[in-house]
Amino acid sequence: MKVSQSLHFRTKAYARDYSLTSWWCIFSTGALLAAATAGTLIPWPIPLRIFCSLLAGLVSVRMFVIYHDQQHHAILPKSPTAEFLMQLFGLWALSPSSIWRSSHDHHHAHNSRLRGSNIGSFPIMTREQFQNSSSSDRFKYLFMRHPLTILFGYLSIFLVGMVVAPFFRSPSRHYDCLLAFLLHVALAVMTVIYFGWLAMILAIIMPRFIAAAMGSYLFYAQHNFPGVSFKAKEGWTFEKAALESSSYLKTSSMMAWFTGNIGYHHIHHLNHRIPFYRLPELYRDFPELQKAKITTLHPLEVWRCLRLKVWCVETQRMTGVSGL
Repeated sequence: MKVSQSLHFRTKAYARDYSLTSWWCIFSTGALLAAATAGTLIPWPIPLRIFCSLLAGLVSVRMFVIYHDQQHHAILPKSPTAEFLMQLFGLWALSPSSIWRSSHDHHHAHNSRLRGSNIGSFPIMTREQFQNSSSSDRFKYLFMRHPLTILFGYLSIFLVGMVVAPFFRSPSRHYDCLLAFLLHVALAVMTVIYFGWLAMILAIIMPRFIAAAMGSYLFYAQHNFPGVSFKAKEGWTFEKAALESSSYLKTSSMMAWFTGNIGYHHIHHLNHRIPFYRLPELYRDFPELQKAKITTLHPLEVWRCLRLKVWCVETQRMTGVSGL
């Protein structure tokens, strides 16, 4: 793909926050999330409460993308109120600001690099590295990229990876991880006390499970897909990393709403200061961005992404590990 060296500069005009739009997105999404959660607690027929639980999980994904954008200062960058509200959401979502911001900023700076890209992202080994690794290192590597690890991201990626592990690594730096854990436990206990075990499952467990599984897979597929490119230090450029190592995950309009347009991930990596609600506009206006490498949520496409394990230097593509 031929990349214009001025493409990032040309997108800067779109990196402008519309405060009213951003606040509307926060409050409307937050209100829908609160209403869906409340619906799981009301003694309605079980199918209706399950529907509310599923809806709460999907809306949580959208709210997380809004949180993600605010942490990038793409929306409401000068608002202390927005910063406070989003930090509270980060605690609720088991993604405290201290660990999310540091790991995610590292991810953006090292996207598609063969070295250093494992922080804030799924680890990448070359075929040769994998072959020369110990059995325990292979196990750890494949475990982190396993479909079940992604499916159970609520426990593996968020509760352990984003909360428990960072706190024990650096309690003083990541004290908010402890707050997130205590808040999560307190909400679960209070829900059981006042509404019962079923309500706790529908209001706390299921929405978090759905949101974490979706979020974990979306993050995986945005950088692990057929045709993805990884580079050593030589040959790496910021714009190539954005356009060749970040996918355009094409979805329906409804799913684009629930996922906060995060499918336009190549554009987000090109300029992370562009608000999520302006990404489709940018996609329409720049023909270069319409040449992105595409994946979808079709089951076959999901399988094609999940089977990719190691980077083959000789063929310059991701492959599986069968036969290694």
